[in-house]
Amino acid sequence: MSKQFSDLGISTALVQTLNELQLVIPTAIQEQVIPLLLANQTDLVGLAKTGTGKTAAFGLPILQLIDASKPVVQAVILVPTRELGHQVFKNLESFAQHLPEVSIAATCGGIPIKPQIERLSSPTHIVVATPGRLIDLLQRKAISLAETQFLVLDEADEMVSILKESLDEIVAELPKKHRTFLFSATMPGTIKQLIQNYLHKNVVQVSANMETSGNQQIDHQYIVVDPIEKLDVLMHFLNSREGQRGIIFCKTKAAVNKLAKNLAINRFSSGALHGSLSQGIRDRIMEQFREGHINILVATDLAARGIDVKEIAYVVNYHLPDTYENYVHRSGRTARAGANGLSLTVLQAEEEIEIADFERELGIQFKPFAKPSVASIEDNNTVLWAKQIFKTKPNHEVDTELKTKIKTIFHHLTKDELIEKILAHHLLQNKSTLAEKPVKKLKQKK
Repeated sequence: MSKQFSDLGISTALVQTLNELQLVIPTAIQEQVIPLLLANQTDLVGLAKTGTGKTAAFGLPILQLIDASKPVVQAVILVPTRELGHQVFKNLESFAQHLPEVSIAATCGGIPIKPQIERLSSPTHIVVATPGRLIDLLQRKAISLAETQFLVLDEADEMVSILKESLDEIVAELPKKHRTFLFSATMPGTIKQLIQNYLHKNVVQVSANMETSGNQQIDHQYIVVDPIEKLDVLMHFLNSREGQRGIIFCKTKAAVNKLAKNLAINRFSSGALHGSLSQGIRDRIMEQFREGHINILVATDLAARGIDVKEIAYVVNYHLPDTYENYVHRSGRTARAGANGLSLTVLQAEEEIEIADFERELGIQFKPFAKPSVASIEDNNTVLWAKQIFKTKPNHEVDTELKTKIKTIFHHLTKDELIEKILAHHLLQNKSTLAEKPVKKLKQKK
């Protein structure tokens, strides 16, 4: 029989909240980690794939171990991005519904620091922070970690470079007797070095469902395309998944903007997310995505951290990720909470050889994704053209006399006849454009 949260030593108040949130059966990482953290003895490393409930694994024990009678910061949770910080903060708040005496604050970068300083002037027990913003607050003497008992490094593999520069400064502010909990989806050498440098020598390591680094519910597929057809193949795929939610990953901010613009032109319900956008815009786009007002998110790797949205049916790697860890984090956005999902990687011919390396390193298997025929792509582009016309708003500034002349030309046609003529004209133009392309290439070669 599966264990329940009450079997792990979780308090009655927290169990009541979990029942209300319909969280009854703990995940593997939660089942292993929670009793260890509640024992309150040593440091811990938790290794588990994304989407397995790591926030609850450390969040529930910390909420239970907080001494609400002491108006001091007792736990600091470091996260790589403000999006993930917001997600962790919201989760902790929801878990603490029946613990009104426990005070939680989020202090992440990208938004004004003054309101955060004002917030920290009130008693605070748990702080969720990005490393840079926490150091800024420490330097301003706006926060004291002198009595902090718990330091959590969440998604540590995504902020290794940041931690290398800032962890010494943060740890120096902590009491000597504190506990560190490090959570990660992958275990590169840089993380092992962090563990050796900052965690106790008797650290306990827990691995849950890590027989492979990839989620077993994810179908990993790849498709090989020529650069000139890459966008058309992507739009063919997106049209076949109409109504489903997905994330498309690009390597750079410029690539995100360019692709998002093309999707908008073709009337796909989409939004862009990258680090150069203001926090307000990023929050608004994420809210639209969570609420289902947009179905497609085009994002860079770092900006997409903290996207914990259910029912993401697919992830598209429009550009091959630079590291195996990034692939794990990208693909982990889908197939969350036990659902199935697709991770589709779009490759150019010279990149196909790299698939074998990803399979070997991550212990997963990729299957070829059927490439649509030229005729099918042309049909899809025609459908997109029709959608553009359908979604185009009427131009009420067009001269009335001109409108009358145009209407006179078409007035004797039925609706079906007009559609047939417009479609035939479009296909004829399209065919003519395609026929001209090789000629242009030849001129360029000269």
